[in-house]
Amino acid sequence: MSLSTNSQRAFSMLRRMRPSSVAATSSHAVTYSNAYYWQSPINTPSSSDNNNTTRRFLQTAHEDTTKPTADIAKMMPVGMPEMNNETLVTIAALGNHNARCEVLIRHIMTVDGLDYDAAKTKFEEIAESNRAGLAVYPYFIGISMGMIAAIGSLPLVFDLTTAVWFNEGYVTTDVPEPKDLETMLEVGSWTWNWMEPPLGALSFSLLCLQYAR
Repeated sequence: MSLSTNSQRAFSMLRRMRPSSVAATSSHAVTYSNAYYWQSPINTPSSSDNNNTTRRFLQTAHEDTTKPTADIAKMMPVGMPEMNNETLVTIAALGNHNARCEVLIRHIMTVDGLDYDAAKTKFEEIAESNRAGLAVYPYFIGISMGMIAAIGSLPLVFDLTTAVWFNEGYVTTDVPEPKDLETMLEVGSWTWNWMEPPLGALSFSLLCLQYAR
């Protein structure tokens, strides 16, 4: 059984203070919620008193060492610039965008020999250059097509006016009787005859592309 550093330190102090009682009970240590309780092998009044004293001492030592102080709270980083390199690289490896930007800023500091403010300005110039020109057009086109398809599929399936216009121009199937198109669900049951193949094929294609990615 391995003890934590605080528990080992407390046990060493107790061994110097009460060598006989701690030695008699050291083989009966159990761990519970990171606090170590020492069970007495002999149910005698003296052993019970020593056991209670030891337990209270260890509990007090554990509680005092686990509560952060004001100085420790002030040292807590509240932003990416305050992170150390190891923590920052770990967060960046998990996919955090802000952490990756901070890693690049520090890399610019190392390569160009700049201070933090100058490296951040250089980083913003690089980011602005990446967003300019034709490099971002594929993203804009993909986002626009996705939004148009997401919004346009609803009236194409459930709106009678849109469904009739689309049928006359692109499908040319028979239109049901007016009594069979009185509600949106009835319109959807009619339009689903031609909307199901493209929607189903597109959904399956996106699923396969996501799986391949």
